[in-house]
Amino acid sequence: MDHLVVLAPDLPTGAAWCERTLGITPTAGGEHPLMGTHNRIFNVSGPAHPRAYLEIIAINTASVPAIPTSARRWFDMDDAALQQQVTEQGPQLIHWVAAVPDVAQACADLAPLGIERGAIITASRPTPNGLLQWQITVRDDGQRLMGGCLPTLIQWGDVHPCDSLAASGVHLQHLRLEHPQAATLQAACDAVGVAHAAAIGAGDVPCITVQLGTPRGPVTLTSIAAG
Repeated sequence: MDHLVVLAPDLPTGAAWCERTLGITPTAGGEHPLMGTHNRIFNVSGPAHPRAYLEIIAINTASVPAIPTSARRWFDMDDAALQQQVTEQGPQLIHWVAAVPDVAQACADLAPLGIERGAIITASRPTPNGLLQWQITVRDDGQRLMGGCLPTLIQWGDVHPCDSLAASGVHLQHLRLEHPQAATLQAACDAVGVAHAAAIGAGDVPCITVQLGTPRGPVTLTSIAAG
């Protein structure tokens, strides 16, 4: 488990949600010119997930994404139903990202299952502690796949965000995935070596459930299917 993705209509709203829900103020993140997005982040590492963070992400309305007009932003951020849901209901847990040592090999390992995780793109952003560089899977249609339960895959360079993120007081304790096609989801996570990161079970609709320890006590975040 590399990081959790919470989509917000804008970053101030996302930060206010974090303070209200989890009792902490998220750290300033950065901009992603390639996708026209920006984020705020904080460390959620704990015994079960020793190098993990939570990302609050939003479309950067002051930026024009340098991506082909035929492509979409990552994490279904251009999906109209998802945008409406977040606008009406506030920031939402929508996805998770899994770190792999070789993202190209992981994508190849999904192919026999008929899963196209997407093209591998290279991205980076400068930080006061060094240049963050990573390779990440992004489909041209921007889809997360399996309602967000199938993780986006990421391969980091020499620097990881958690290397410079102080303890936040929030710890990821448990990640559970439920999906109508639980066997397929399990096989996919097994294929890329990340099944140990989450409990996987059957459910009527795709659902991600996260249990966090916070300064305000235990908090459970649950994704809600858009549409």
